[in-house]
Amino acid sequence: MRCWAHLLREAEYLAERIEEAKPLSEALHKLYSHIKDPPDGATILLENAERTMNHWASRSYKTDEVRRFAAKIHWFTFLTASSVEPTNNRAERALREHVVQRKIIGTLRNEKGTKIHETIMTMLATWKQRGLNPSKTLAQTLTEEWAKS
Repeated sequence: MRCWAHLLREAEYLAERIEEAKPLSEALHKLYSHIKDPPDGATILLENAERTMNHWASRSYKTDEVRRFAAKIHWFTFLTASSVEPTNNRAERALREHVVQRKIIGTLRNEKGTKIHETIMTMLATWKQRGLNPSKTLAQTLTEEWAKS
């Protein structure tokens, strides 16, 4: 899941630099203020939010950067899954130690190594938050993937 805090920050950044992004940024901020604390049974709220996002995502934007941004703004998992937060603060806090260690050690200087490290650390943190044993779950996942190939 992508994080609404990051989405809104990216929208603000675009709006500061590109005029046509300002209405989109304002609409996202307004929408988020309405949906960030969904009531139980948020089906109608979800439908309205999706309709609003589809409107903004399907507009014709002149700037490639704004078009790419608009294509990735459908993030409503938290409205239908009560265990999912609108931001990924919990996941980021879980990964913070690994990020600091990576920066201190100075390893993973290439993009591929960094991506692999981030993916593994994200999986381990997610499994731990779900109450699973990360070592056993990793071994099981690798075994299943190996069997598929």
